[in-house]
Amino acid sequence: MNQEQNNSTPAGLFAGYDTGGFFDEMFESSGPRPHYARLARTLGSLTAEEFRARCQLADLTLVNQGITFTVYGDTKGVEKPFPVDLVPRVIPSDEWALVEKGLSQRVRALNLFLHDVYHDGKILRDGIVPRDLIVNAPNYRRSFVGADVPGDLYVHICGTDLIRDEKGTYRVLEDNCRTPSGVSYMLENRLILMRVFPSLFSENRVRPIDHYAAQLLHNLRDLAPHGREDPNVVLLTPGVYNSAYFEHSFLAQQMGIELVEGRDLFVDDNVVFMKTTRGPRRVDVIYRRIDDDFLDPLVFRSDSALGVAGLVNAHRAGNVALTNGIGTGVADDKSVYPYVPAMIRYYLDQEPILEQVPTYMGWKQDDLEYICDHAHELVIKATNESGGYGMLIGPQAARQELAEFVRNVRSNPRNYIGQPLISLSRSPCFFDSGFEGRHIDLRPYILCGRDDVTIVPGGLTRVALRKGSYVVNSSQGGGSKDTWVIAGELPVETTQTQTMGRMVQTQTSFAAPVGGEQ
Repeated sequence: MNQEQNNSTPAGLFAGYDTGGFFDEMFESSGPRPHYARLARTLGSLTAEEFRARCQLADLTLVNQGITFTVYGDTKGVEKPFPVDLVPRVIPSDEWALVEKGLSQRVRALNLFLHDVYHDGKILRDGIVPRDLIVNAPNYRRSFVGADVPGDLYVHICGTDLIRDEKGTYRVLEDNCRTPSGVSYMLENRLILMRVFPSLFSENRVRPIDHYAAQLLHNLRDLAPHGREDPNVVLLTPGVYNSAYFEHSFLAQQMGIELVEGRDLFVDDNVVFMKTTRGPRRVDVIYRRIDDDFLDPLVFRSDSALGVAGLVNAHRAGNVALTNGIGTGVADDKSVYPYVPAMIRYYLDQEPILEQVPTYMGWKQDDLEYICDHAHELVIKATNESGGYGMLIGPQAARQELAEFVRNVRSNPRNYIGQPLISLSRSPCFFDSGFEGRHIDLRPYILCGRDDVTIVPGGLTRVALRKGSYVVNSSQGGGSKDTWVIAGELPVETTQTQTMGRMVQTQTSFAAPVGGEQ
């Protein structure tokens, strides 16, 4: 950790703020970082009471919009506003250009990898990635080998989690290629901050993010089979009891497409239809928010009531496109993660732009012994869990918890990896007592079309709100921030201000718990 950063002397409302020796996004040793200067001056000029009033307004907005989550186990059944901290995370344009380039490189390699392992398997035959690691992966779909997908794209929507270490270096923590969630909160965070602190957007050149839904819809329509004009796109949700239902509803509404459940669809002669009051209507593209296992009871879990019988055959026949593709989970398996740099070199003949976190793999005997012997120093993760579950932070774990986790690792080593605990960067967050630093990560959202890759400027900054915690997932007590990418010398964009009114007017309230997807 850089101890020099403890000497920073924030002023105004930030007076007394302590970086704690971590890399702080907002402050360096001499004061605010240049790209934070205006923001620090504006927010620092407020009193605690004034800032607290803005927080209360934000909470009221969240409740009125139905952006809440359920506190499981609370005997009162309390729903609380999804926690949003009002100090945005700011990324300068040059930093973002590097991140954007690195993410685009990474998702291209992942798509090439998925097409390869479900077709020729060259990377396995050449020994770059171990064959057994892939074919025995829980999310590898043997039944989908040889199946073609539109544009050879498997991952259309990706949420890649980034962290910054003690030196401020961006590192990829993991890729979410199946059903990445959270983009609705990215969009809502921007709207909330524009309501609560509208002056900030006239003082800072913030790149807009409100084109996400339009770009996603364009990409989805472009996947329609046989070049069908005016294709029918739907969003398939598990239903109102799913923890991410708010997001499903929000995105369907923003794109102007139907939100459907499995019971609303049926397959006839390998063509998917939607039930309507005017009779069946053909479906061309399905943005599915259901895991593979529940997608089609004739192919995967026979007890699933969430999917559509015959859907996989209709997809294999080329009569309906699915986003994301079946079998994409093998690419975000945490045991496959260490091989992504090799994929980039193999498929693209390039050096990886973004660094990763050093990783020990339980299926390797030497790595297994290291994980078990150094569990108290490592973060140990189950390879196919998400939402902060199936994870042990060794330096913060009790002795009994460590011993139990090590037993689990030894009993199923393929299912675990170990990584050193990275000193995640921190950012100021407002609490009743004032500003305190909290650890954060960043989930940018990557949209892959037939011809290009679109990355929304910023993404969802997730915050570990519990003091000292490294776990940012909302299901584990985390919150989020608006994420700004500064536009450099470009003129101030007005699109987001104009569009905000339209988006606000079309909001519908949905009360649903947060979490549950990747």
